[in-house]
Amino acid sequence: MTLDSSEKNGIKCETRDEIRKKTEAIEDKTLSKWAVFSKNCKKRKIFEEECPIRTSFQCDRDRIIHSKSFRRLKHKTQVFICPEGDHYRTRLTHTLEVAGISRTVSRALRLNEDLTEAIAMGHDLGHTPFGHAGEEILNNIYSGGFKHYQQSVRVADVLEKDGRGLNLTEEVLDGILNHTKGTLPKTLEGQVVRICDKIAYINHDIDDAVRAGVIKTEDIPANFLEIVGKSCSERVNVMVTSLIENTKENEIKMAPDVETAFFQMHKFMYDKVYLSEVAKSEEKKAVYIVEWLYKYFKENNQKLPEDIKEVCKRESLDRGVCDYIAGMTDDFAIKLFKDLFIPKPWKGISAFGR
Repeated sequence: MTLDSSEKNGIKCETRDEIRKKTEAIEDKTLSKWAVFSKNCKKRKIFEEECPIRTSFQCDRDRIIHSKSFRRLKHKTQVFICPEGDHYRTRLTHTLEVAGISRTVSRALRLNEDLTEAIAMGHDLGHTPFGHAGEEILNNIYSGGFKHYQQSVRVADVLEKDGRGLNLTEEVLDGILNHTKGTLPKTLEGQVVRICDKIAYINHDIDDAVRAGVIKTEDIPANFLEIVGKSCSERVNVMVTSLIENTKENEIKMAPDVETAFFQMHKFMYDKVYLSEVAKSEEKKAVYIVEWLYKYFKENNQKLPEDIKEVCKRESLDRGVCDYIAGMTDDFAIKLFKDLFIPKPWKGISAFGR
């Protein structure tokens, strides 16, 4: 029997066409006036009929997590290149932490959690292999310049699904583009992700740096620990609580003392961790790999994948090669470099086989 709006085992069942509308009605009743309501979202570049079950932002979130570029994040560097150990963060685990923290803040502020999560899940899709070292070298050798946040939008808008893109909503693309520097996102949901990205990476990078022996807990500035706490979970909780308690209407902010401690710690991490000898020790090798792969595919563009060849035809060879290398994982780039440039052992006739 087909279920209609009825009671079944104490649970009210809705017809398929009612589900999204019911979700949007719940948003009308529960979200802040500063939130983005799903029914009011700006439409996609290519028109689509609305999903009867999911809101537009739910669809965006699902498209992102089912994309190839999202799956590749599990093998991309966060801070330490090719670390030995199972517990160091990758670009994927960072993304999941950002999404979790951002949803907590959005729920407390009665913002749109689905929009927040979609932005968080997509914010690092364009990150290169070897972390910021890979980003820096591509920025130097690609004539158009390279920024991972711009590439994240390009991945979602142009490169995914063999060049068709994910056709995401404008609000999600805006949040991804503006998640790190420069212009603030147009939505509060995007602004939440922007600051929660920093909360996540500062705290989990402290954890990874201590694990790697780059710093000791006692090296961390005492005033920072006094204000925000000694453990990772305590620090995240203090910062999230500060955000929730100090945000007024359409201004996302922490308490002044927490914000000051946060930026002091941000500087400490750059000086003692991100630019440390341990973190930088493998960067020269990573830069060498990226440079030679770029040179090789510029000279041997017939070896590029078919979808990247189409990018080269539409735009330029440089653009296509840049897109191809930016999409690689650390492991793939290293393996490809070995296959292309490292001689394989010659397996001749064994002396014992004569």
